[in-house]
Amino acid sequence: MEYQEGGGVLHVVMFPWLAMGHLIPFHHLSTLLASKGHKISFLSTPRNLSRLPKTPPSLSSLINLIPLPFPHLQNLPPLSESSMDIPHQQAQLLKIAFDSLETPLALFLESASPKPDWVVYDYASHWLPPLAADLGVSAAYFSLFNAANMAFIGPPSMVLEREYARTTAEDFTVVPRWITAPSEIVYRRHEVAKFMESSEGNESGTNDVERFAVSIGGSDVVLFRTCVEFEPEWFDIVCELYNKPVVALGFLPPQLVSNEEGGNDEEWGEIEGWLEKQRVNSVIYVALGTEATLSQDELTGLALGLERSRLPFFWVFRKPPGSIRDQLEMLPDGFVNRVMDRGRVYTDWAPQARILSHPAIGGFLTHCGWNSVIEGLSYGRVLILFPVMNDQGLNARLLAGKKLGVEIPRNEWDGTFTSDSVSDSVRLAMESEEGETLRANAREAKFLFGDKCINERYVDSFVHYFVENRPSKK
Repeated sequence: MEYQEGGGVLHVVMFPWLAMGHLIPFHHLSTLLASKGHKISFLSTPRNLSRLPKTPPSLSSLINLIPLPFPHLQNLPPLSESSMDIPHQQAQLLKIAFDSLETPLALFLESASPKPDWVVYDYASHWLPPLAADLGVSAAYFSLFNAANMAFIGPPSMVLEREYARTTAEDFTVVPRWITAPSEIVYRRHEVAKFMESSEGNESGTNDVERFAVSIGGSDVVLFRTCVEFEPEWFDIVCELYNKPVVALGFLPPQLVSNEEGGNDEEWGEIEGWLEKQRVNSVIYVALGTEATLSQDELTGLALGLERSRLPFFWVFRKPPGSIRDQLEMLPDGFVNRVMDRGRVYTDWAPQARILSHPAIGGFLTHCGWNSVIEGLSYGRVLILFPVMNDQGLNARLLAGKKLGVEIPRNEWDGTFTSDSVSDSVRLAMESEEGETLRANAREAKFLFGDKCINERYVDSFVHYFVENRPSKK
């Protein structure tokens, strides 16, 4: 067991929002803390806990998975414990269910032995900071969005004031007043429209901006899944906006976490066998995360664009929540047969980091979720940017601005695009002379995003902060 200088063993409670893109990074952080000898209590609902990667046997005595009862709500389908289980229009119902976990969480924090030193949470838990303070537990807000995103959301002291309220889609398509430096990191109107659709009605009684602001404002420290070297200008801005301790954790890349992604060797053997037949750096990996749902027109345009690119691709195509149609039936007639000599549509769960690490992969057509971006760049894959919802549009602007990928052009008003725009973007990123700068930058990014030593130093610095600022030392 590893002890920190001047410290001892911490007891850290993890309480993420009910989305796989939040649960997995929280579990990665838990694994890294446990590898330093600290005790972790990971709290979520039963189905979400069952979806987590397996804890390494050497750490099983230090990481305890604590199930909290998931409520049954009218209009929320059975077993819908995560955002990946529901269409985005039902997000507010999931937040109502999440808010009901306040009481069982409070009971755990009050009765746990040893007493927790820290509780780590994220944006949806606006009610948690005062609860933790009352119980003498330090509260750490874990931002799963990068610093550029959070700077755009704004400082808690301002965003809740009527003067700074953003009430229309157009309000999100301009640089906010608290950012005085030149910036192109704004939303497109169609991206905001989808976000506002998921918030329509606000059945939970608390909108997302308020959740962000109150959760951050009440924290003792804000943790960022980023490296300062990647976005120093934005990290400086959030430090100024928050006026409280801000700690970068590093990227928590796959290279840093020892536990396997899951799945089985037979499934990986099949995928690997297909990849082994392809040329080095020739394949586009296509994956749009666990939540992004495309319309039929968008699916058709994406498929035909991949076909017209004439480049090999491996497309992980997840069934949309609530859909009863077979995924392959959603694709254009004859598509699978026409591309079978160079393209693979994979409809099961796939080990994304393992695929991205294969030398046949050259580029990554991604929805721009921060988890996926980190995985892609940690292996030096050039990005084809296709944001769909949430933070993804801002990520796309940030990455395009840093010349790490090319964004597929879309109509800013309604988000429509052509198959030719997909084909042209893919070919630019993968093989054109014009795209060589993007490919070179992505290869270079691997030495920051995927560097084990750099990211371990960030984790060590974070753990030192937790030890030195535990409640007993205040």
